[in-house]
Amino acid sequence: MLKQYDLVVIGTGTAAMVAATRVRAAGWRVAVVDYRPFGGTCALRGCDPKKMLVGGARAADHVRRMQGKGVAGDVKIDWSELMAFKRGFTDPVPAKHEQRYREKGIDTYHGRARFTAPNTIEVGDESLDAKHVLIASGAEPIELGIAGEECLITSEEFLALPELPKRIALVGGGYIAAEFSHIAARAGAHVTVFQRGPRLLNGFDPDLVGWLMDSFDTIGVDVRLQTTVTAIEKTGSGYRVQCTSHDQTSAVDADLVVHAAGRAPALESLDLEAAGLAHEHGRLALNEYLQSVSNPAVFAAGDAAQAGPPLTPVSSHDAKVVVANLLHGNHRRPDYRGVPSVVFTIPPMATVGLTEAKARERGLKFTMKSQRTSDWFTARQAAEPVYGFSVLVEEDSDQILGAHLVGPHADEVINLFALAIRHGLTAADLKSTMFAYPTSASDVGAMV
Repeated sequence: MLKQYDLVVIGTGTAAMVAATRVRAAGWRVAVVDYRPFGGTCALRGCDPKKMLVGGARAADHVRRMQGKGVAGDVKIDWSELMAFKRGFTDPVPAKHEQRYREKGIDTYHGRARFTAPNTIEVGDESLDAKHVLIASGAEPIELGIAGEECLITSEEFLALPELPKRIALVGGGYIAAEFSHIAARAGAHVTVFQRGPRLLNGFDPDLVGWLMDSFDTIGVDVRLQTTVTAIEKTGSGYRVQCTSHDQTSAVDADLVVHAAGRAPALESLDLEAAGLAHEHGRLALNEYLQSVSNPAVFAAGDAAQAGPPLTPVSSHDAKVVVANLLHGNHRRPDYRGVPSVVFTIPPMATVGLTEAKARERGLKFTMKSQRTSDWFTARQAAEPVYGFSVLVEEDSDQILGAHLVGPHADEVINLFALAIRHGLTAADLKSTMFAYPTSASDVGAMV
């Protein structure tokens, strides 16, 4: 017997919670489905637990920087205690999410969702008939196509390690590689990063990435650029990573090898063909309303949609767009202006809006201020030598086109530039604002 719903949501992360609760509040019958513990990537396997580990690493690093400047004594990271601190946050999440769904009158299903028809989903022995479906199933590591790929662990598994191995290799050069290498190295591991391209963190300003590399050198992370991993072999004591660089082959031994080479929408197990869902290169074909172009009953949000940046606030935004279109017909489109992105290295690096290269591609006329500011008070009071910025301002409108920061509190200050971009504030507006002093935000006026 089919169970009837107005909306079935596949996934239980940020987008799922926002969409399910809002549609349910409008009187719709709603169900959510997940084969994993409820809560999604950010709360359980990504942003939040990672930031808790970063917090420990940042505290230890601050003590190191302040030694000889009024702080004495050695501080080290106790990995097991840090992981216990992280679990104090993550462990209660699934039960809290399930309770919230129950309190809202939303049915919950545990198991893998699979389409059997355009409006029918099978979960174990249950069949759900849905007027509408929201795919909010998140993302998963991409296949790398290298020998021994099964030896890799995922970022999720890294965030659950009971003990930290002494030698860690990271395959890839994006957020995961940068952040995890900073955590692991400060916790005492020897870290090697293998990146195929000429630099890490391709989405960020290249000058700022260059400045940030000083922090990798300081903590002894071995970053191997323009290096391709060709195979991973199991050895008696761990693993051997085979790689090539400039036609030269080499090998690095490690106790643990982490997949840090990107993620893609988690769609494979859904049987998209049975639902009549068009897709290409692992991505759903969606219209401007986040609706499937081939099955109008189905929408997608967040990492499963990949319409905007793969960030938690985007998932929430997408869900609100989908809800508006479900309840009132297609009329709302996602707006990704001024979405900031942060890599939580130590110090952090942040970006919002256009890079210099993108602004030039668009033929925009702009002024750019770019400076490494290790001598500014913000850097000196934190004993942090890595501090700098690059800010682009359009000549005619005086509006902020892009801002790129690295250094203390860059992860917070970037939000001021995001606010300016999204709501049309000008450089003059920022200059005339009286920020609390001395704070990192009080540097903004000198950046524009």
